[in-house]
Amino acid sequence: MTDPYPEKKKVRRQKWSFQCHCCGKGEEFCWVCPCGFQICLPCFQENAWGLTCNGITWICPDCGAHRSL
Repeated sequence: MTDPYPEKKKVRRQKWSFQCHCCGKGEEFCWVCPCGFQICLPCFQENAWGLTCNGITWICPDCGAHRSL
């Protein structure tokens, strides 16, 4: 009889490489739009006055898409 629950392989998540479009630094985390725009958290906080009007969503400056935080 075969084992109904074979041992699963451990799958590692792919490490994403982010590069902020504002400062150009490589970051561990960036807010990303499907169009490819990436912004790091420090740049986002510095430019929040132009990217968000309610603190819940942000508007991509490249394509104008509304994204949630």
